[in-house]
Amino acid sequence: MGTAYRIGIRREDMYPWERRTPLIPQHLNELTQKVGTPFRVQSSAKRVFSDAEYRDSGIPVVEDLADCTIVIGLKEIPIDVLEEGKVYVFFSHTIKGQPANMPMLRRCLDLGCTVIDYERVVDDQGRRLIFFGNYAGLAGMIDTLWTIGRRLSWEGIPNPFEEVRQASVYADLEQAKEAIRDVGERIATAGLPREVSPFVIGITGYGNVSKGAQEILDLLPITELPATALLNEGDVDVDPSRPIVKVVFREEDTVLPLVEERPFDLQEYHGHPERYRAGFERYLPRLHALVNCIYWEPRYPRLVTKEAVRTLYAGGQPTLRVIGDVSCDVEGAIEVTVKATEPDDPVYVYEPNTGEIRSGIEGHGPVLMAVEILPSELPREASTYFSGILKGFVPAIAAADYGLDFNALDLIPELKRAVICHHGELTPDYRTIEKHLADAS
Repeated sequence: MGTAYRIGIRREDMYPWERRTPLIPQHLNELTQKVGTPFRVQSSAKRVFSDAEYRDSGIPVVEDLADCTIVIGLKEIPIDVLEEGKVYVFFSHTIKGQPANMPMLRRCLDLGCTVIDYERVVDDQGRRLIFFGNYAGLAGMIDTLWTIGRRLSWEGIPNPFEEVRQASVYADLEQAKEAIRDVGERIATAGLPREVSPFVIGITGYGNVSKGAQEILDLLPITELPATALLNEGDVDVDPSRPIVKVVFREEDTVLPLVEERPFDLQEYHGHPERYRAGFERYLPRLHALVNCIYWEPRYPRLVTKEAVRTLYAGGQPTLRVIGDVSCDVEGAIEVTVKATEPDDPVYVYEPNTGEIRSGIEGHGPVLMAVEILPSELPREASTYFSGILKGFVPAIAAADYGLDFNALDLIPELKRAVICHHGELTPDYRTIEKHLADAS
């Protein structure tokens, strides 16, 4: 039955800055020949791959996707765009019961839709299979360095980071890297201002996002040190030609067992986080900048609390200037990330005493870089990477018979785990979302 379906690639219209696409022209051409399923691409004036590029690859470009049974997108879909009985494949951001997206999910249920969420396409060990790889980390570190430069300049500290621009300004990733290499050469030759040398940048996490952030930071003259080095008294001693200190924090660095004499056990921590307490805030006084790249859930201790920031800033300007919250969980691991931002207004200062925020880099408190859609700042490379993964799952998406009930739905296991709702009903693994839907109604 799969070849009877038309599959539509929707334009991204939820966010003005979103220019990515889930499937690029070359890959859609390959899929058309391989699967035989007719594809349609919704016209978009801002998408990084133009309408002409899709047409040149033999893919029809249309204004709407009314005749498509399966609609593939990226970000949340506006409620008024949803259509009855359709299959939607996208990042729904609903599995944690996110309040902002409960009305969208409720509408999907009312319309009898099927929702397949990329975030839950996982293997037998629960590892995600469809993602943007390290592009959030790449863009996030570029934007964090840009923020550092602006903040230090506002404080009256001329610095080489002022030469860095936002990731979205560069023509492509290679141009951004070249610019940062140039900054690195200046630092290696002339050093950093005395007030901020050595400059300590902490990165939490070691997965794909962290690897992307490190890929950018490693273009600069760095000295890598373990987290324990920041717990020693006295200044960090580094080679003057490598004055940027990189510290990568793992779980055992960020939490402490409740029973002091017990050693850290990663498996125990993931299974029983209640046996551990927060331990990251002891490093904050030694960091100039923090780049957060971890996945976080409320059952885990926070990295940075509002109270810790209030204490840190009570005596004036501390060492910490900037927090690049690449993970961008609002009031999550970084509790002072009180809102997500977009590339045209990417940073704000959190005022520790009042909890108020001010757009930009001026004011008393840490500057938060909390862009929610960071890979969109490197749209062409990020789309190509994502499409290269997704195209391997499209044949199975196209071949399934969505007229069957969920138990009989013939999707491969990796995709079936990602079906949030089917025929307008939450599937067994996601019925706990019902309480959040009730709260939102």
